[in-house]
Parts: sequence; C-alpha cells; structure tokens
Amino acid sequence: MTSRETILVRGVKKYFGPTRALDGVSFSARAGEIHAIVGGNGCGKSTLAKVVSGILPIDGGTVSILGETPSTPAESRALGISTVYQEVLVADESSVVDNIFMGADRLFSKTLSQERKVARAAELMEELSGEPVDPHALVGTLPLGLKQWITIARALLSEPKILILDESSAALDFDSTERLFARMRALRNRGTTVLIVTHRIAELIRISDRATVLRDGRDVGVLEKAEITERNLLALMTGEDRGTSHAVHTAPQPRTPERAMKARNLAVWPNARSFDFDLRRGEIVGVAGLDGQGQDAFVRVLAGVAPAARGLVQVADRNDGWLPVRTLGEAVKGRIAYVSGDRKREGIFASLSIFENMVMPLYREKKRAGILGIIDRPTLTTIFKREAENLLIKFGAKEDRITSLSGGNQQKVLIGRGFAMRPDVIVLNDPARGIDVGAKTELYKHLRAFAEEGRAVVYMSSEIEEFLGFATRVIVFRDGAPFDAFDGRALETKRVLEAMFGQTSGEGLATAHGLTPKRARTERSGGAPEGDGVRVQVSVPAEIKATLRSGHDGLSPQQVPVERLVATATPKVAMAPKTIRVVEFGAEGQPRSGASR
Repeated sequence: MTSRETILVRGVKKYFGPTRALDGVSFSARAGEIHAIVGGNGCGKSTLAKVVSGILPIDGGTVSILGETPSTPAESRALGISTVYQEVLVADESSVVDNIFMGADRLFSKTLSQERKVARAAELMEELSGEPVDPHALVGTLPLGLKQWITIARALLSEPKILILDESSAALDFDSTERLFARMRALRNRGTTVLIVTHRIAELIRISDRATVLRDGRDVGVLEKAEITERNLLALMTGEDRGTSHAVHTAPQPRTPERAMKARNLAVWPNARSFDFDLRRGEIVGVAGLDGQGQDAFVRVLAGVAPAARGLVQVADRNDGWLPVRTLGEAVKGRIAYVSGDRKREGIFASLSIFENMVMPLYREKKRAGILGIIDRPTLTTIFKREAENLLIKFGAKEDRITSLSGGNQQKVLIGRGFAMRPDVIVLNDPARGIDVGAKTELYKHLRAFAEEGRAVVYMSSEIEEFLGFATRVIVFRDGAPFDAFDGRALETKRVLEAMFGQTSGEGLATAHGLTPKRARTERSGGAPEGDGVRVQVSVPAEIKATLRSGHDGLSPQQVPVERLVATATPKVAMAPKTIRVVEFGAEGQPRSGASR
C-alpha cells in the first residue's frame, strides 16, 4: 500500500533577482521513505529544501507540508519539520549542550532542567558520533565532523515527522556516514519522511527509496529504488546519456624522482609518532583516514596553516634550494596553495564579491603604476574568467556577493583561487565537499594537468572513490601518523577501508608506491630504508651496544638472538604492523648492510 504524501510541491517558482533558482518545480515525498533531491551545482536543490522547511517564501506555485502551508521556520517546527543545513551552523563560543538545545526552549520557560539537558546531550552525541563527547566542551575546539553531529543532534531532539538533511554527510567520514545512514533507516521505519540533498551519488544509490532529479531549476525525473543508478542519475542531471562514456583513467606517475616537498621527523600531534614524508614532482598523493585520525592536521601542517608538533616541512624553490614551511606566509612564499573544504570558517569572505574572493591573494602580485600600487584589474579579470570557465562556476555578476552563490559554487570559487595563485604545490583539504559530479570531473582533470606540468598535489578526501584512477598513491592515517600506503595503479576500496580500521599490516609504508619502478631497496646512511616517506628507527641503548661489542653470554655479536635485541630496544616510532622489520646490528652497534629480516 502506498504511504500518504507528507510533502506536496506543485509548480513552485523562486527568484533571486534575475536568477531563477526554482522554475516551476513539482515534487512529492511520502511518510516512511528516504527521498533524495539530486542535481548539479546551482540547480535549486538547497533552495527547494529551504522552501519546504519554511525558510524561503515562494514566488509562485503551492507548497503543502502535512496538509499545511508553513511560511516561517517556527511554523515548520510546530508541524514537526527539522532541518540540517548545508553549512555547519554552530556557535563556536558556546558549549556542546547549549548548541544542541539552541532554540528548544521557549522565551520564558525551559523544556528540561540543565542536568537533564547535559545528560541528553552526552547520550545523543555518543550515540551519533560513536565516541564520548564532553557536553561542556566549547564547540570551537572540536573538529568539523563533531560539529556536524551537533547540528544533526539538534534536529533529532524533537523526534521530527519530516527530517531534511542538506549535504549533511559532507563533513563526515565513512564510519560516521554509516552511523548516519543507520539512524536515517530507523527514522524511516518509524514513519518519518527523510529528505536528503546530496552530491554523493554512491551514497544516495545505497540509501534512497526514491530520487527526484533537478536541472536548471526544474524537476526532470523521479527514480524509484531499482532505477537509482549512476547511469540514470547522470543522464537526467546532464540531459544526455553519459552512463557508458566514462573515461577510464590510470593514476598519474611522476616522470622524475625530483622532490617538490619533504618533511623530516614530522609529528602532527604532540603525542603522535614521528615520520618522514616525501612528495615528488608530478604526483598526486591521496590522504585518507577515519575522522579525527590526524590526516586533517597533516595537510594543514604541509600548507603552513597549522604548526607541526615536531619536525620540519620544506618545499623546493625554483633555484634548487629548500625553503622552510612553518607559517602560512612561508607557504605562500614557497608557492604552496591551500584549499579548505570548510569554506565558511576557512574559505570565503562573506561580505566580499565573487571576484574578490577568487583573486584577492593576487592583489599584491598583479599591480601597476610603481609605488602607487594600482590593482591591475584587467589582468585579474582575465584570470577570473579563465578559472570560472574551467570550473563551470554558475554566477550572475562577478560583483555579486559570494553568499549569493550555492554552496557548491562557493567551493568552486575557492578551488579557482588556489589555481589562480599558480602554485608549485597545491594542498586540498576535502575540496569536493558540496560540488556535483560534473564539477568533480573538471577538478580532477585540472589537477591531473597540474601534476603533468611537473607540479605536485596533496589531496585529502573523506570519499575513497575519489582516489580511484586519480591518486598516484594513497596514505591512510591512524593515531596521528601514516598507518599504511597503497599504490594508486591497483587501488582497492576494500583494502583502504581495512587500513582505516587498522586491519592491514602497514607493509605499504616500506615500499615506493607509485613513485618509481620497482627496484631493489637500498639502505641509506642513516640505516632506514628508502620508501614512500615513512621511516621507522629503533634506538639501541648504550648497554646493548656495549654488549654487542663484547659478545653476549658467550655469543659472538652476529649470534645475539634477535628476540633479545627487540625486547630491550626502545622504538622511537610506535608503529602497529602485524609484521615487524628487524635490523641486525654489527660489532660497532651499527646496522649491518643487507641484514634486515
């Protein structure tokens, strides 16, 4: 039996000046279903979600929600509608519990005592995030993933009849997304209408019962569960059948061993183990890991956005020298560009125009009239047009505020800013959050061309599928340091997932994945093997060295049991592989060449 319709939208129009965000959209959703709204950037998905949630008034058509027509957010909440918006809306200076219960109390009365609020907030956050979260912690000190859970917890407090999720998994890693899906299914089974807006095609194929596709502000088709495939979605989103025309790419390979960046004895957290890292010219290094495992800190350190706990990052200059990267200023001097996926906090200047947001970093470089320093607007306009066309950015006038754009187009502006700086190394921190499949394809194409020119890319993503046929190698982080690495030419999603959960041996760290053809490994002067930038050193105490010089219990140095040496040696780096590489030491306490086993 067909469930009753809880959302009924007919011929809805919504204009923003000359822009037609919705141009006669019709749409319906039922009780007890997960319904996806899909489409490219700027097609009207988020606008439709805001219309349904009562945030935006309409300019034409009709909207019926549970038999009513809400015109304000308060009326929508009274009907039982909760919305989690695309932007992570939290108050950084307030506590977790205050953020979750924000708006839940009436003006002169409270729904719960403070003690009950604290207990409920702690319970909800642990249930959603899978880890204990201090309800009194300031939200500004928390990672982006936990902030997203706070907004979701806030929406679930009222046990809504309709839950709207606008790109709500964009800030979540794989493990967190699976927990969100489990909660969505539980709500659906209780009769809730779950409306999701997402660009992640692989996710919506798994979770959706139906999908409505929008293109240029109009609805162009509704797909039932069995019809929701990548081919059908792309055909409707683009207006052409592209399902069988995907080009199969192979991971790019460097043409030279020349390095663009290096890090030595690097630690991204004070209590994390140290490691070395090398980035070759012409390669794209993918960085992955479950939320909060240090991969975000790693890319921020490489870009000079955050300081390292220990060690030094250096970037190659154009005179065959090395420049330190300890601050953002040094990174810019070393021609490193950084693109953040957290556009609200680290990316856009909300009060400035689209044009200014993209080209502002070039103001000092692109000027004329000598000491007068007049900004060279014609040159900057040419750069702006080039990047906007390359990334298919949809906008009205370049002088409009950047907040007039959809979230996905805002993200494209930030990516365009990175390319406009003409860097030698570009570091991207989950850059594809909120951009559609067409824009992702364009981004990958430009990054490939960037690497082929002899420059280098570090690309962190919460979506493993992004690395397939794109990354030269993928490094997986756990506990603040690399845990395993994989060759991009033979990348398996399952193996990367296993590494993220600590279920692989870590042997990939000892090989030159994706860097050079396979060859015999040689020992460097420091005794550590050449690899993909991660080394493990074992420090031998003085008493052990003395024992090795004089023999041990009547044994010659070469006959000292390896087990005894391992038991008394102190590892500098606490790796956790299932297989252990042991270096035998000679009579002078130095590693013996070729003696590893």
